[in-house]
Amino acid sequence: MSDLLDTTLLTSAFVTLFVIMDPVGTVPIFLSLTSGRSKATARRAAWQAVAVSFVVISAFAFFGQRILDYLHISLPALQAAGGLLLLLVALELLTGNEKEPTAQVGTNIAMVPLGTPLLAGPGAIVATMLYSRRVHDFADFTAVALAVVLVHICIWVAMRYSLPILRLIRESGVLLVTRIAGLLLSAIAVQLVADAVRAFIAGKG
Repeated sequence: MSDLLDTTLLTSAFVTLFVIMDPVGTVPIFLSLTSGRSKATARRAAWQAVAVSFVVISAFAFFGQRILDYLHISLPALQAAGGLLLLLVALELLTGNEKEPTAQVGTNIAMVPLGTPLLAGPGAIVATMLYSRRVHDFADFTAVALAVVLVHICIWVAMRYSLPILRLIRESGVLLVTRIAGLLLSAIAVQLVADAVRAFIAGKG
């Protein structure tokens, strides 16, 4: 079995990505962004966001360092950009600004901000790139690939089955969840930017 799958690497990669991507923590944000949309639209947004995240994570796992090197982009710069984008979405949730593109009902929120940078954000991208460097044989590749797939399945399950909650809490509950999600998302965004600034100061950018 060890020739086909490195269970230690699988566990390490899965736990790391699970903590960073935080399937449970995405639920209030998902409920906030899908409020006012039909049940079918919300379900479609769930799997589309997971698909977008999976494609982005996989692309960076294989070609991430080459892409960044070609564009002369450092990892802290990518992290800061993701943090600023999340901060814009967080401010929109906190203020209830329905005039922004991400708040409009006809906008596909599965791409931005759900798919990226919320799920496939700088933290998840960097972690996946680091684990891809540890792939030296088929067992390593299977472990990392399976970890990425399992985490995305967990994310889909969390978002998919959060929809009954949306029906229970109704409009007033959605408003409360939206404000809480905006606060959490703004904290995540500020932390991303702060980490990027520290990396720049340390000379890693």
